[in-house]
Amino acid sequence: MQIQTDEHGAKGAFFIEQDGEWIAEMTYRKSGDRMTIDHTEVDESLQGKGVGKDLVEAGVKFARENNLKIVAQCVFAKKVIDKTPEFQDVLAD
Repeated sequence: MQIQTDEHGAKGAFFIEQDGEWIAEMTYRKSGDRMTIDHTEVDESLQGKGVGKDLVEAGVKFARENNLKIVAQCVFAKKVIDKTPEFQDVLAD
């Protein structure tokens, strides 16, 4: 499964598509040097397969490449980042 991106202005998403439908997504918005992750959702058929963590990892990589700091408002994304030391360099103060 390939993670794709969709960005329109300051809002965007990392997502996995199947048969024309988004079956997993993590949405964000950008403001200045901040990227606020506000929602993560994974279809029931993919739960427990690490897809949510993969979406968060894609967001972390994007933040690094674009010199952004992450504000994790999404409880799931915050939990993943807090439990993954190698992701914590992109957390906003």
